[in-house]
Amino acid sequence: MKREKETTMTAAENPEEQNPETANVAGEPTEQLAPPVNENFKWYIIHAYSGFERKVRESLESRITAFGLQNRIGRIMIPTEPVTELRNGKKYTIDRVFLPGYVLVEMELDNDLWHVIKNTPRVTGFLGTGDNPVALSEQEVSSILFRSDAAKDKPSMKVKFDKGEQVRINEGPFANFTGAVDDINEDKQTLKVMVSIFGRSTPVEIEFSKVDKVTE
Repeated sequence: MKREKETTMTAAENPEEQNPETANVAGEPTEQLAPPVNENFKWYIIHAYSGFERKVRESLESRITAFGLQNRIGRIMIPTEPVTELRNGKKYTIDRVFLPGYVLVEMELDNDLWHVIKNTPRVTGFLGTGDNPVALSEQEVSSILFRSDAAKDKPSMKVKFDKGEQVRINEGPFANFTGAVDDINEDKQTLKVMVSIFGRSTPVEIEFSKVDKVTE
């Protein structure tokens, strides 16, 4: 609960902390999908075993070449997003699949191509009803692919914080201030940290990536 006369300081109140390149919200595509090289190409979703999306893409590329179908298939995409992990106090950014078991394929689908893809190892089928794959609209594909592009500017942090935990701010106007975590917003990837400013406890909203856990 917000107390009287308390103000939560955010990056919006500190213009020097804002990054214009991270203004887009992940999931809101601001770019258009490049047109296909073949006007007959459409996008489809292939279901694969979770965790084997990259293997499926490699197998598809090999089988396409083996069967001489290069002119029937365009892009093969796996929706990923960057995630920052903390390991032994150091930050590492990795690409994580955010739609497990989904592979997007751009192609001119017919019965022969359907069988080639369906019989690819670790492929379980197509998005659709029965044996009738459903093509995606450009808007649907853009909302998936450009969510990934937008997220690259602002990786999410794969780290758990607890209320009351002590953290140290490592960037911005409050760098080197320590305080207790008062609130955690997983969606926004931000914390509200209570720091002492001029002897008064003040809440500061800060991104996960701009704090370090205080270890004794």
